[in-house]
Amino acid sequence: MRNLDSQQTEMAAVLYDAYKTGEAIPKEQIPASLEKIPAYTIQHAVTAHKTRGKQEELKGYKISLTSKETQNLFQSETPLYGALTTSALSDGVIELDSLSSPLIEIELIFIAKEDLAAADDVHALLEKTLVAPGIEVPDSRFDDWFPKITLGQVIADSAVAGRIITGLPLDNIRYDQLEKLPGNLTLDGKTIAAGNSSEVLDHPINAVKWLVNELAGHGLAVKKGMAISSGTFILPKPLEKGLYEASYGEIGSVRLIVK
Repeated sequence: MRNLDSQQTEMAAVLYDAYKTGEAIPKEQIPASLEKIPAYTIQHAVTAHKTRGKQEELKGYKISLTSKETQNLFQSETPLYGALTTSALSDGVIELDSLSSPLIEIELIFIAKEDLAAADDVHALLEKTLVAPGIEVPDSRFDDWFPKITLGQVIADSAVAGRIITGLPLDNIRYDQLEKLPGNLTLDGKTIAAGNSSEVLDHPINAVKWLVNELAGHGLAVKKGMAISSGTFILPKPLEKGLYEASYGEIGSVRLIVK
């Protein structure tokens, strides 16, 4: 990981303070022109703030911009990642007022049974992970953010990590089981969005492989027990109060109550 200059140190402190206080900041506090490498440097510093003194633990990573449609929104040719710390793991009940401008997405969660390595191919990665139905609730430290912030701002803000909800993990999942897997999202029993796993770099395990390689380039890795929120099947929807259910055929379903 790279050392921060004084400006980057200040930006990391601003983002961490917004995270701690829950008060959104104006987009202008982090330059819109921020480039990818310094943005990741800032993100890593914010994660270090969160985990300092064991206040929280690094619990995994989320992957964003895994479809051409979402990449186009932020003028990116690749996905990006953000860190998930203890507070990102939800038990399935969320107070809407506890978040700033939350969205909801449906995506599979991969849980590492052992450390993952850049040398692992997609089949080895499947063997090393459990797969669970999931819901992600992206949220930002910026006010009025979606889709009005830049790629660098998204990266610095931990890929707008908010909460993830993980259903029952399954072992021994085959590659073909996740190929064009349908995903459906309901709110109070009514379908509000549907998509399939081909939206996630053609196959969700491709997103996991991308993440492992990208982390290795930054001197980081997915360790045993960490979760990976692998990328959305749908365009994000604004989060509302009610009962959500995300279902993924034979992989199962997961619920979220928003109060």
